[in-house]
Amino acid sequence: MRIHGSEPRGARRVPLSSISEGRFGRMFRRLRPATEYGDDQLAALAEQMREPEPAPGGAPGGWGHPGAPAGDGDNPSVPSGYTYFGQFVDHDITFDPTSQLGRTNDPDALHDFRTPRFDLDSLYGSGPADEPFQYDRNEPDALLVGESNGQPDLPRNAQGIALIGDPRNDENIIVSQLQLVFLRFHNKILREVVNPDPAITEENRLAETQRLVRWHYQWVIVNDYLPRICGRELIDQLFELDQTSGQRQVELRYYDPKNDPYMPVEFSGAAFRFGHSQIRAAYNLSDAVPDRPIFLPGDAVGQFDDLRGNRPLPPNWTIDWHMFLPIDGSTPQPSRRIDAKLTPGLFDLPRISSDQSLALRNLKRGKALGLPSGQDVARFLGVTPRTGAELGTELDPTPLWFYILKESDLEDHRGERLGKVGARIVAEVLLGLLAGDKLSYINVEPSWRPSAPIATQPDRFELADLVRYATA
Repeated sequence: MRIHGSEPRGARRVPLSSISEGRFGRMFRRLRPATEYGDDQLAALAEQMREPEPAPGGAPGGWGHPGAPAGDGDNPSVPSGYTYFGQFVDHDITFDPTSQLGRTNDPDALHDFRTPRFDLDSLYGSGPADEPFQYDRNEPDALLVGESNGQPDLPRNAQGIALIGDPRNDENIIVSQLQLVFLRFHNKILREVVNPDPAITEENRLAETQRLVRWHYQWVIVNDYLPRICGRELIDQLFELDQTSGQRQVELRYYDPKNDPYMPVEFSGAAFRFGHSQIRAAYNLSDAVPDRPIFLPGDAVGQFDDLRGNRPLPPNWTIDWHMFLPIDGSTPQPSRRIDAKLTPGLFDLPRISSDQSLALRNLKRGKALGLPSGQDVARFLGVTPRTGAELGTELDPTPLWFYILKESDLEDHRGERLGKVGARIVAEVLLGLLAGDKLSYINVEPSWRPSAPIATQPDRFELADLVRYATA
């Protein structure tokens, strides 16, 4: 807006309000935004993050075969299925289509189109009354599962668009089939656990099924995903065992909502974007579909050439989850290490009109959100900050997202999990969301454990067990 031909003073920078509520907010409110890096500086840093292209004539970066040694940059500690589970979790708790990369945004004025809770609204939408297209008309309380080329697939309309709670869960073949796993997980619990139970009334069957699905999902996040990503020691410290009650209590220091949980932009705009560095150049979907690139440049790509989504599942492309998770003793293909390198396929994303480089988009988003520098956050957390020179960049202070990735690579575990700054932000926020949800299992029934027939070993229930049960 211009008044008498001049732009109002302050229009280019919105205020950093001091409230501690709202679906988006700041975790480190006392820290000022980092230096306003120029777009050319961010573009140079983004390009520095590009992994080298594979050698001519070589494989595009696939896994090889069971028992093959880990390749350079592979992370044998985290199977590749967790990369896309992290994407699924992210889509469950945060969605910001309103912020603009070209200007500074006030987080308190942004709207999170996902509830900051592990309630699977990306799966259930707003329920069968408002979104009946997600539910099976022929089987009350069941979610609709589709079929493409004779295989189970997401339900789709006549143009191949997925009829799901969050269209982002059809961005690539792997996350779309993980969404399908959760559709099937819901239906199997409904049929095998809830419907046969005479104590559950007909009108309560959907709610009871959703509760069980959500609690198993929450259990996996806290007891399987977070220890792998942040380290068991930190999770045990923050999710402390009470010796008197025998239950675990969430004890946080930096994520401190005054009333309701909110989504910190330091998490959504930087720390939880670590998963982009875990993406492989290519994956084996199954023995029949080996070594497919995650994305190839441009839109003129054949249906069998890469793993882009937003389309019906090609023939014989049903995923073999044994290749992504340790199911029945399988050796899954590993994720990539958490470091400041992204696979080349993420620098020319399909269907994006500008800034097709994911690295550049992430760096611009951090600038637009006014995120503090990695060094300032490290000092605030009591961690000795690393200099730009140590991190391999001339940008000092350093953008928070790049700092978190490079920090992980420089620590003793060499990118097998997050470093001190990244792990603290991710662990505190995810545990804080769980603690702030009055309907989470740790608040409603702290002694709850997964049980038969869903879990064969209740205290060892992992993502692989959830997938095994859903797809058996």
